Amino acid sequence: MVTRVSATPAALEWIARLAAKHGALLFHQSGGCCDGSAPMCYPRNEFILGSSDVLLGEIGGMPFCMSASQFEYWQHTHLIIDVVPGRGSGFSIESPEGIRFLTRSRLYEPVEEAELEKLGPPLRGDTFY
Repeated sequence: MVTRVSATPAALEWIARLAAKHGALLFHQSGGCCDGSAPMCYPRNEFILGSSDVLLGEIGGMPFCMSASQFEYWQHTHLIIDVVPGRGSGFSIESPEGIRFLTRSRLYEPVEEAELEKLGPPLRGDTFY
C-alpha cells in the first residue's frame, strides 16, 4: 500500500517518547521560511489546521499535514521523516531533547503514482478532527 509519508524507526521511537511526555501530537511540514523545510511537531491542541492545509497521513499514529499549496509541489514525492542529533530552529517540541526531525524524500515510481491517483487528493486539514 502506498502512503504519502512514513517515518524511520528512530523517528517512530522519538514520536512515542514525545507523545508519552506531551500527549497527542501533530506534525506540520514547514514551508521553508524560518525553519527551512523541517517537519514541525506540536501538541495536537496547540496547532490549528485550516482549509489551506491537507492531511498526508500519519506517522506513529500522529497526523502529518502541510499546506495545500506546498503539496502541489511535493505531490510526486514520498516523505520520509527521520531524526538526527542537533537542535532545529523553531517551536517544534523536540528541540529541547537535542534532536530534530528531518524530511527525506524520494520520487514515486509510476505504479505508486497510479495507486495514489486512485486514492484521490488528501483530506483538508480542517476536516479530519
